[in-house]
Amino acid sequence: MSKLIVNSVDDFLTLRGKSLGKSDWLEISQGVINNFADATFDHQWIHVDAERVKLENPLGSTIAHGYLILSLIPYMLNEIISVNNLRKLVNYGIEKMLYKNTVPVGSRLRLHATLVKARDLGGICQTTIQCKFEIEGQEYPVLEGSIIYLYYFNEQ
Repeated sequence: MSKLIVNSVDDFLTLRGKSLGKSDWLEISQGVINNFADATFDHQWIHVDAERVKLENPLGSTIAHGYLILSLIPYMLNEIISVNNLRKLVNYGIEKMLYKNTVPVGSRLRLHATLVKARDLGGICQTTIQCKFEIEGQEYPVLEGSIIYLYYFNEQ
């Protein structure tokens, strides 16, 4: 898969309203879930206790943390787009991020990103990127909403 290349504010402006692409599929293993639980101190049984889940969860398997999926946006967006000539990148905000489905252990996810808005702030581009996580083999997305970034470009 080839990445979309962005080198300037003007490049972003020409992409407004367009799909940026889709990431590769990523499997959400129990190891990934456990590592996230350790990092966030969130060891709720629905995520980490496979034996209890078999007895008490209708899905019959552990599920990924919602914030684990959200935290994958930068990694998966980096598979879709390369932004060059940057001085820095700032996470500016999140809009209307809604969880629409659970992610059972072993599921494969990918990110579909669309550039909804791009504003020239004078060498800085404020972008609003619609992010939709798809789960392989399911009709409904897992997580959908927008992330706002500030891309500070080097002077040319």
